[in-house]
Amino acid sequence: MEAASLPAALELAAGGGAGLSPEKRAALGASLPLLQRDYRFERVWFWGCVQGVRGTYYIAEGLGPDRAAPRSRLYSLNCVEWSLLPPATQEMVAQAEKLKGRFQGDPSFKYEYAEVNAEDAERLLEDGKELMIKEEDRLVATIEQIDRAVGIVPRGAFVKTPLGSVRENRNFEGLSLTEAKKLSSYFHFTEPVNLKNKTLLEKADWDPSTDFLDSLEHDIPQGSWTIQLEKGGTVVVLRSLLWLGLTFYHVPMTTQYGYIYFGTGEKNLDLPFML
Repeated sequence: MEAASLPAALELAAGGGAGLSPEKRAALGASLPLLQRDYRFERVWFWGCVQGVRGTYYIAEGLGPDRAAPRSRLYSLNCVEWSLLPPATQEMVAQAEKLKGRFQGDPSFKYEYAEVNAEDAERLLEDGKELMIKEEDRLVATIEQIDRAVGIVPRGAFVKTPLGSVRENRNFEGLSLTEAKKLSSYFHFTEPVNLKNKTLLEKADWDPSTDFLDSLEHDIPQGSWTIQLEKGGTVVVLRSLLWLGLTFYHVPMTTQYGYIYFGTGEKNLDLPFML
């Protein structure tokens, strides 16, 4: 969610019981504008926090002119001092998926690689790599997984230019209340996967400038999202059951929307058996 509108946004997304203390809100209000200035980001989003056993990681994302370009991610343990995270690689994500259990809250903590056979272990040692993964790498890989799986935006909030870059849609005035209650009105804000499999008939009524992302209606497993009306029916809230702690909010007929994550960084692998 936008750093500039953080206090109001936290109130809108607080229906699940998660939030920040007044001290943390004040610290973020002071440090995020400085973060934007120092790193010369065009926008800064407060992504949320990952709760560890001994500490909590507070996460911010820096964006450039192209909103679909890879984002710079930073973490803080106190909401004041920020450290830049390395870019997530496919190898990091693959190894993080094998790790189980809570985060420790210590960026230098090292986990042993899980499920590494003797051949892979020998290859890693020959490449000069340790059979360990730092928690810092697991953190950025988990953020990448969550953004890919459940980072969402309303339909029409962003447009794709003829040159391929993605910009905020200045004509976006919010979804109507009827549209806001449909899963098909929300898109994954990441590289589309299912869009390429759509037929020409299905794409007939689409606008290429706005319908260039995958919608939530075909997410697997079915039923991994809940939609609720809160604040007397004035706010639409979506929550992910796959990544517990991810909350998206949108105020219909306005440009107020965003998502935030308050959780342990663990995927709910039991979801298919719970539905």
